[in-house]
Amino acid sequence: MDWWPWCVEAFEVAKREDKLILVSIGYSSCHWCHVMAHECFEDGYIAGLMNRNFICIKVDREERPDIDQMFVEVVQMITGRAGWPLNVFCLPDGKPFFGGTYFPPKDIGRGIVPWPQLLMRLVEAYRKSPHELEENGDNIIQNLLVANNPSVGGELPNSALLEGVRMICTTHDDEWGGFGGAPKFPVPTVLEYLFAVRGSAACARDGKLAERIDVVLEKTLKGMAHGGIYDQLGGGFSRYSVDRFWGVPHFEKMLYDNGLLIDIYTKGWLSYRLELFKSIVEETIEWLERDMLTDFGAFASSLDADTEGVEGRYYAWTQGEVVEALGVEDGRLFCDAYGITKEGNFEKGASIPAWVYDDDQKRLDFKRLREKLLKARELRIQPGKDVKILVSWNSLLVQGLVNAGFYFNRPEWLLLAKRVIDWIWEHMSDGKNRLRSVYYGEVSEVTGYLDDYVFYAEACLALASKVEWVVPRSSGVYIERAQRIVDTVFEHFGDLEGIGFFFTADDGEELIARKKYWWDQAIASGNASMVHCLSDLYALTGEDRYVEKLNQLRKGYAEFAKNAPNGVAYALAGFVEDAVGVVLLKMADEEDREVVERIREFLASRPYRKVFILRQKEDVDTKYQFCVGTQCLESTDDLEVILKKI
Repeated sequence: MDWWPWCVEAFEVAKREDKLILVSIGYSSCHWCHVMAHECFEDGYIAGLMNRNFICIKVDREERPDIDQMFVEVVQMITGRAGWPLNVFCLPDGKPFFGGTYFPPKDIGRGIVPWPQLLMRLVEAYRKSPHELEENGDNIIQNLLVANNPSVGGELPNSALLEGVRMICTTHDDEWGGFGGAPKFPVPTVLEYLFAVRGSAACARDGKLAERIDVVLEKTLKGMAHGGIYDQLGGGFSRYSVDRFWGVPHFEKMLYDNGLLIDIYTKGWLSYRLELFKSIVEETIEWLERDMLTDFGAFASSLDADTEGVEGRYYAWTQGEVVEALGVEDGRLFCDAYGITKEGNFEKGASIPAWVYDDDQKRLDFKRLREKLLKARELRIQPGKDVKILVSWNSLLVQGLVNAGFYFNRPEWLLLAKRVIDWIWEHMSDGKNRLRSVYYGEVSEVTGYLDDYVFYAEACLALASKVEWVVPRSSGVYIERAQRIVDTVFEHFGDLEGIGFFFTADDGEELIARKKYWWDQAIASGNASMVHCLSDLYALTGEDRYVEKLNQLRKGYAEFAKNAPNGVAYALAGFVEDAVGVVLLKMADEEDREVVERIREFLASRPYRKVFILRQKEDVDTKYQFCVGTQCLESTDDLEVILKKI
């Protein structure tokens, strides 16, 4: 294949030679990307068709999420669904007119046009009816622009935040946990929304709703923790399960999933006190530090689904392999406890381990056998690793590390989060509040996107909320940094004519459409993350500019919340936390670590609520003050009085 990178020169050649453009988007840990590459792009005949008739551009979706998200939306318009590999056909001027995902090299009987036939049909269509493709491209671009701005008319009342949770709970799988059928995804943004509502006084007054949320959260978290989607030996979650009972995963392991789920399981432990949830957090962070932490000081992006070209080979076990590694007696016990059968639940008689018993203590007793089998597994050929460092995904992980470190009394995790945040500021910032997006051992030229900025700002705020526990008098550094980053978002990503924030900066590369994204995908949208940043910063500073932008976003999400709350769940979680009130617990500057530890112990004994632990730099007559949002109660010298108010 004669692949071009995404560059101006590729489009100039397409215009000069009057050729259609193929933009093929994938990522290193994507199983079906590898399949199509092997079946089609490595085939001499098919590659020849592509090279002769198209200008072929290869894009890494994680390096260029601006291109990826735009073309995902294009393919969803055309086919009703999208995924990877993502293949989009454009006119020589770059306008997309057709696209799809995986295409086989020959007819496989599933109604999918074989790739060689599709190529020639499109070439023929462009030769005979270029005006029709041009019209299609114009319509697609118009639809992309229309989708930027939500319907704004109504308000988003707090009652709608409760109703959204009720709607989501109706889609819960009460047998296995999660939402919908197969394939089944963890959807941490939705779980975050449920936790936020569960922590509100309004939900506490509605016993039926509170009970329902508890059922949904506990069932879902237990289901994922028991299933094969969780790596029972090495820790960490795969991208999704191919079945509804979390049994067999799609094996790629992504940094963002695991960062988000660390945070969710921490909140699950605070609410339900299940030892299983604590173990999941500990084991996942152990995996991240063991396998994903790079020499640069931040975390790699993902592990491949495939090993030696076979999906899941690294993770699957037969009974014979388990017995060989553990011995007959321990092997039998392990197979019984983890559902490893003679028939297997995967391919060729192999099984993906899944915890069978509903007994947390029993699972702890199997730790020795899990560690022994993990050592045997590590002798296998390892899955490939995508070692590039993404600012946005590392920022998501920081939030999980901060909460896990604080609530589980693991200061080393919180200090790790601080190191990652500081590394990003040192290596990925230009010193003028502008961020780069990708690091490969050196900073790439890829400019930061909205997600990089707002996820980083949110991570700074998360760190600021708890860092006084481990590094006294440092919270102000991260609050100020978050303010500087959000100011940059206002300046370079804001819409002067509408609400919300664009995904690309005003001085970034100009694509066929400058997009805004409102819906959560595998991770929250940048606009949803801004809800959390603005709410926190208004509570911390009282500055009107933050609440003005927050109220604008609230109106933008009103219609979405009414019609599809699951799709905008993270924004709704932010509005819930804002309505409940962000807690500021202020103490005199001279208070020592024992005081902060007493605060930590108290907060760790209760369900999660967003609390900032801050030091008052100015001279104060009393030691402690309690604020909710911008409303502060009378200060006191009695810490226990303050804690009771929380």
